Amino acid sequence: MKSKAELPDAKRPYRQTARAAAAEANAGRVVEAFRERLTRLWFDEIRLEDVAQDAGVTVQTVIRRFGGKEGLLEAVVDVIAVEIAATRQAASGDPRQAVRSVAKDYEVSGDLVLRVLAQEERYPALRRITDVGRRNHRAWVADVFAPWLKDLAAEPARQRLDALVVATDLYVWKLIRRDMDRPVAELIEIMDRSVDAALSAAPSPTIPSPNQDLPR
Repeated sequence: MKSKAELPDAKRPYRQTARAAAAEANAGRVVEAFRERLTRLWFDEIRLEDVAQDAGVTVQTVIRRFGGKEGLLEAVVDVIAVEIAATRQAASGDPRQAVRSVAKDYEVSGDLVLRVLAQEERYPALRRITDVGRRNHRAWVADVFAPWLKDLAAEPARQRLDALVVATDLYVWKLIRRDMDRPVAELIEIMDRSVDAALSAAPSPTIPSPNQDLPR
């Protein structure tokens, strides 16, 4: 017969689970605290001490879990990527739904992404993130508008895809919503028209080479 000391601790799995849940909750608060500061501060202004204080944890906890600001940046990007994927669930071949999905996405994440873009030339970590964002947006556009691209030759398909990427770009949202202070409905209307124009325009038969003079 086993002694009490040899008996398995029935509470140990529960305690381990509770500790793991608490650690994940702490990590979530740290990521949100960093995200909030990233939205309104420049990258070099963010201090780990302030992030830790906002999240109610120690700096050591932040460093142990994320390593530093670059690790926190990657964690924030992972969270935003999940949010964007959920928001942009537009069925392939539905231009109207695609425009509304991307507009909704920008209303949530647009200001933060713009602030990151404004700093990408100064910090390689930010540039890596923004490059991924550009590739992901282009891939999303290519998937949503695949029915209008699949029967075109390579160059006309590239031209149309470029036009669609421009029509749904974050800087269109910035121009309409932030610079002009227009309502979301007007943004959507303008994007709809731009997308319609990209889908109906005949691809240009020739593209000027870099050495040719552009039209004046």
